[in-house]
Amino acid sequence: MPYRHTIGQRAYVFDDLKTLLARATPLRSGDVLAGVAAATYEERVAAQFALADVPLRTFLNEALVPYEQDEVTRLIIDTHDAVAFAPVAHFTVGQLRDWLLSEAANAETLRALAPGLTPEMVAAVSKLLRNQELIGVARRCEVITKFRNTLGLRGHLATRLQPNHPTDDARGIAASLVDGLLYGSGDAVIGINPATDSPKAVSQLLHMLDAVREQYAIPTQTCVLCHVTTALQLIEQQAPVDLTFQSIAGTEAANGSFGISLSLLREAHEATLALNRGTLGDNVMYFETGQGSALSANAHHGLDQQTCEARAYAVARRFRPLLVNTVVGFIGPEYLYDGKQIIRAALEDHFCGKLLGLPMGVDVCYTNHAEADQDDMDNLLTLLGVAGCNFIMGIPGADDIMLNYQSTSFHDALYLRQVLGLRPAPEFEAWLRQQGIFDERGRQLPAAQHPLLGMGALK
Repeated sequence: MPYRHTIGQRAYVFDDLKTLLARATPLRSGDVLAGVAAATYEERVAAQFALADVPLRTFLNEALVPYEQDEVTRLIIDTHDAVAFAPVAHFTVGQLRDWLLSEAANAETLRALAPGLTPEMVAAVSKLLRNQELIGVARRCEVITKFRNTLGLRGHLATRLQPNHPTDDARGIAASLVDGLLYGSGDAVIGINPATDSPKAVSQLLHMLDAVREQYAIPTQTCVLCHVTTALQLIEQQAPVDLTFQSIAGTEAANGSFGISLSLLREAHEATLALNRGTLGDNVMYFETGQGSALSANAHHGLDQQTCEARAYAVARRFRPLLVNTVVGFIGPEYLYDGKQIIRAALEDHFCGKLLGLPMGVDVCYTNHAEADQDDMDNLLTLLGVAGCNFIMGIPGADDIMLNYQSTSFHDALYLRQVLGLRPAPEFEAWLRQQGIFDERGRQLPAAQHPLLGMGALK
């Protein structure tokens, strides 16, 4: 059915819900590239007014990607919790926005509501919110997950220690690993993007990380971010797999371009659980997403990229992950052109994921050919800290020498914890104090004589 709104003498008509959502989306280069963006600012405002009047129930009756053609759509519809949805079932998108900005939307009510919201609903309401409102609502959401430590507690900020190396050299990885630990990084996960996906190379990295973790009794989890099929091979060999990683997207076709399906993810989830390596909890999956992935695979079905991204969170939610990370500026300026678009997208992703009940982290990042710089990332980093982001990246010098993009450094995490009074995961912070890396107030101590420095001799 068409949707309409009139501004002055101009009547705007949007043919279907998919078109309405796309036209209501704040400007970004990917939607322009896809030919779905509003042609003018006035058209965008008209679409937002029309979207505000759409009943939430419409999203349960009008599938953006046909149910028969897409297993992500089937997952969203078939797992929808009608009981959780009931308190807001009579709302329009605009009324949901008003309710989210009210005092009634606290951590408890938002947690109860999450299973009743679909990705399309939260994508829709995000398009009606200013940046400060995305921050304010997301800050109220507390999503806690556990494996060997506790992540997502209010007042805490975790980091993924990312010691990548372009040739997977053990000495180079060890140097970055020591550096990060001595700056208090690594409580979310110590995670390596391998230079090669071969099972042998990945297995060597897994055993190296696990040996370091066990030698120093570090209360964290490790991960080598290989393809899920490689992880399954290694699980069969009883390799020390703490978390199984996979990049995911919001349509069946886009996930197919990654070589995955829901059934494959289910198999991996069950296999990883069977290893029983967690000590505090059983959240064993790590997912990464990013606006533009479906479009880059020509698998977006005419959807705007932010709505596609939100649909990926339905896939993640199905498998109770420890970590979900939107790698917001990694795909490039074709999808998010500049710092302004990257900042907006990151706040949307974090808001949508948290509202759907996911443990959201953000890779505050950009590629060198984007119209962005480290000042933009400093701004975004600070905004996400205020918004209650579960975790960020920790990379030597904020420069990933293997993936060739700019992210956040160990120093950036120290800055954010200091200015906002945030702490690492409690178990990890206790270890940092025990090791003489942090003092009782969470301040970094000199580490000239620390035993970890001997790790640089690893071969």
